Amino acid sequence: MKIIFFGPPGSGKGTQAKLLANELNILHLSTGDILREKLSDGDSLSIKLKEVMSSGNLVSDEILNQIIANKLMSEECGNGFILDGYPRTISQSDFLVSFFKSNSLILDVIFNFKIDFKLVEERIMLRSKQEQRSDDNINVIKTRLDKFIEETYPVSKFFSENYSQNFFTIDASQEVSKIQKELINITKKGQK
Repeated sequence: MKIIFFGPPGSGKGTQAKLLANELNILHLSTGDILREKLSDGDSLSIKLKEVMSSGNLVSDEILNQIIANKLMSEECGNGFILDGYPRTISQSDFLVSFFKSNSLILDVIFNFKIDFKLVEERIMLRSKQEQRSDDNINVIKTRLDKFIEETYPVSKFFSENYSQNFFTIDASQEVSKIQKELINITKKGQK
């Protein structure tokens, strides 16, 4: 089962990805985790990645696409995976669609987590207090939400238009258990 999760920061997609990955016995691939894991590889790509990240720059689509492609073709993704935080840009989604086609992979389900941004702000501020996260303050949240609207929203729109049969919008303001149940029901119906 190959799944993509879209949604703004604070919509609960990371939590749901972990739960669903456990349920389906597939890998949860968070972009941040993949990049951190890649740093320890010691190959030329990880050296390039180290240089970019230590300078404070964003990882280019070219480097990220290559790292994601390697990960998706790895043995540990044999049962399937949930992409959480990728693709984030039209360029990344073009790469992913072409990668899937050239490797005869089928995208089974796409979930779009929809939530009111005021609720997102409240959730992230609460998380900030509970987890003592310095990246969770109101200005950072607003910047991340603006970035989501500017870059990632057009990507989810592309997938909703081109993969409408397996694109599902989820009301992310519901209880965690209710969302989890909905995701499981949809994926079970979608399994080949």
